[in-house]
Amino acid sequence: MVSLRRELTADPVRLIAALLLALTATAATLALPLFVQEVVTDLMGGRAPRAHAALMCAAASVGALAQALSGFLLARIGERLAYRIRVRIMDHSLRLTLGVVKARGTGELAARITSDALLLRQVVDVATQLPLAALTVAATLVVMVWIDWVLTLVTVGALALLTLLVLLVLRQMKENVGKQQNAVGRIAQRFTADLDALTTIKAHRAEAATAEALAADAERLRTISLEGARLAALIPAALSLGNQLAMIAVILTGGARLAAGDLGIAAFTAFLLYLLQTIPYVSTLATGSGRLQAGLAARDRCNELLSLPPETDARESHRTAPAALPDAPAVMFRSVSYTHPGARDAALRAVSFATARTGLTAVVGPSGAGKTTVLALIDRFVRPASGSVRVLGHDTADWPLDALRARIAYVDQRFTLLEATARENLQLGRSRPATDPELDAALEAVGLAQDITRLPQGLDTLLGRESDLSGGQRQRMALARALLSDADIVLLDEPTSQLDGLNEERLRAVIADLAASRAVIVVAHRLSTVRDARHVIMMNAGTVLDAADHDTLLHRCAPYRALVASQTTKPPPAPPAAHPALRDNDSAHVGP
Repeated sequence: MVSLRRELTADPVRLIAALLLALTATAATLALPLFVQEVVTDLMGGRAPRAHAALMCAAASVGALAQALSGFLLARIGERLAYRIRVRIMDHSLRLTLGVVKARGTGELAARITSDALLLRQVVDVATQLPLAALTVAATLVVMVWIDWVLTLVTVGALALLTLLVLLVLRQMKENVGKQQNAVGRIAQRFTADLDALTTIKAHRAEAATAEALAADAERLRTISLEGARLAALIPAALSLGNQLAMIAVILTGGARLAAGDLGIAAFTAFLLYLLQTIPYVSTLATGSGRLQAGLAARDRCNELLSLPPETDARESHRTAPAALPDAPAVMFRSVSYTHPGARDAALRAVSFATARTGLTAVVGPSGAGKTTVLALIDRFVRPASGSVRVLGHDTADWPLDALRARIAYVDQRFTLLEATARENLQLGRSRPATDPELDAALEAVGLAQDITRLPQGLDTLLGRESDLSGGQRQRMALARALLSDADIVLLDEPTSQLDGLNEERLRAVIADLAASRAVIVVAHRLSTVRDARHVIMMNAGTVLDAADHDTLLHRCAPYRALVASQTTKPPPAPPAAHPALRDNDSAHVGP
């Protein structure tokens, strides 16, 4: 959680130095009108004010230098604070569950490290300015009482009215700042999502409709910001009114006391200088309070994000990873059910199956059957509502999350690459860096070696902006990454969706190579991938209909035959009549 007190005192040496310098500047500011008073007295007495003039100039110079140094130190403290908060939020966001990140939205999360971090950065200045401003005002009032207590009472009365007006405005500002930040997060989220979908938007000529939706979000932000601007505009107006009332009251009262002989010209001049010096500090107190309210609202939003539970707690990281059981299946589901958050129907219902420690297992079925959810449960992106998922002989809940995922390589449907170099993308998740020959061999295996060589800096080219890869190239890059991994289990979600015939043949060779020593579980639609599988799991509507090899399923599982027939022009062979044991059987069957 973000504690402003802890963050402000994280660098005590610089903070104390900044405060001492600020106090020095304050002392110089307080001394200056007294030197002016002495200069006026010298001039009225016919004396040369050399000494007092020199002291006056020295006080002004020392005050300016101390203020500049204090401001620089506070800026360093503020930037360090913003850095720590950004790093903490980014690290925590990466450790949240996928469902939470999706529900929050990338734009909303990004707003925490941009606009909210900037508001928290301002708290450093405000947190030091407010006490010093209050101290300066208090010390100035003491000196003003010493000069003339009647004028001081007049000044305090005017400033009290000013304070009342400002407090009435500040009560409403914190709530408005929170609304503004929420609106900024919403528009950032929509704009980020639209940029990601820009190809689709352009292809469907939806620029106008998309811009209209963005404009609606911008209008909501404008309306909320306008309310905040109205409140913010009241503070300078209140300050100006209070300052003018104080000045008018002091001049009228001071003039009367001058005429009565109760106040000297030099003392009145010094009092007016103190009044003029006090007004900016009173303004700092008023505007600083508004900035502090904005910072507190940003702190609350950051703390709300940091309070979200991560995928795993600190205790789990200290657990010892269990040893893989040599005779256990690579993956085993036992009566697993799962429902996506917000959904009415279960994605999986009492699913049971097992896969061998090596070889290829294909998970097939129509869209919405629950195939990708199966992979998500294996990698513990989500947890089952009931039943158990076992990996290498142990329930996934018994594995430390980092150790579990070290055993699994995952290639998602989007073949996601990081905005990093090709070399860094290929080595994600490896326990040790791969050598260039190892990288070249993996790229050659997926037919990507020449494409990477043609990039401006080869393997060290930054991917994702000027030098991006096509869909098929990204797919092959993700497959090469799986080939380079140290994992015992490889999960492939639709690995052939963007490959042509030649590259699909290469993929089949890569999968065969992987399956020789690892368990490969592939969600597939193409019949060519299924035919190579030692084990095929047929799913529909969140249940396992049957599980066996390709030829056996063709004989006994009518939904599987229909799925195969939908991809072929030649109908699959009907089951031989002489084998009644191989008649259609749509009931669930657990294969080894």
